[in-house]
Amino acid sequence: MKKFTTLIIAVFALCLFAGTALADAKYIMRIGTTTEPEGHYHKGLLQFKEKVEQYTDGQVQVDIFLSSQLGNERDMIEGLSMGLLEGSLTSSAPLANFSPDFLLLDFPYVVTDREKAYKVMDGPVGQAILGTMDSKGVKAMGFWENGFRHVTNSKRPIVNPEDLKGLKIRTMENPIHQATFEFFGATPTPMAWSEVFLALQQGTIDGQENPLVIIDTVKVYEVQKYISLTGHFYSPAVFMLSKQIFDSYPADIQEAIVKAEKEARDWERAYSAQLDEQLVKDLTAKGVEINTVDAAAWKAACAPIYEKFKDRVNADYLKAMLE
Repeated sequence: MKKFTTLIIAVFALCLFAGTALADAKYIMRIGTTTEPEGHYHKGLLQFKEKVEQYTDGQVQVDIFLSSQLGNERDMIEGLSMGLLEGSLTSSAPLANFSPDFLLLDFPYVVTDREKAYKVMDGPVGQAILGTMDSKGVKAMGFWENGFRHVTNSKRPIVNPEDLKGLKIRTMENPIHQATFEFFGATPTPMAWSEVFLALQQGTIDGQENPLVIIDTVKVYEVQKYISLTGHFYSPAVFMLSKQIFDSYPADIQEAIVKAEKEARDWERAYSAQLDEQLVKDLTAKGVEINTVDAAAWKAACAPIYEKFKDRVNADYLKAMLE
């Protein structure tokens, strides 16, 4: 209840600071995310905003709230389900707390080729997984891109899985993520993203794992000397709307939103994919030690995770993703 109250206060307070309304706007869509202004989520959401406002002839105004202004990812998902917030773009991992089918995307190295993964996520398997959020009051519209996740830490180079032993690593609140790092001998420490930088700075945790774009835009490199290009998890993002609010829109508005979401998703994926190579150079120039790893060895070391969790996901879905 405390979280819901905080979310309600945040949403209504931020409405007071929203940009000037479009002259003909009949609807306002508030979209929340936890990432920074320079990040890939924001750039993709700006595409969505432009397209929605264009395709609805200004009947819909999209206001974007960044940097956890509307709460952490779980807060926003709960806000959507209650009809307190129109939309959000979050990483997929917290959704496993609402629908176990999303665990499929959290197995280590279940995705090694993003283009092949897109075909599954955009096809019947991915659409079925998104559809499981309908009963929660959330219209999960599409899989966007977060990226391949890599480990950072302040203690030592990480090249082999056993190098993680004894380190406190921030993970998302997700059972497979936590179990994977436990298996490697680390101490997984779930916490809201808004709390991570300070925890790293104060030494409460030793490291974290995220795509390079997040490591760069949040300036994690200022408090973490080492980055290991493990790519251990592939993390899609999920664009979601409140089902209650979406269903209340006229049919032509719904069609415009669906069209805009698909086009913005494709743009955001392409933008995100081309960033990684440049970010390795940029982060090296900023003084970070970047270590490459033998991905095949890391994947082989994760085999027990598949055995432990395979019964918690649809076997056909897992087969489709692995193939």
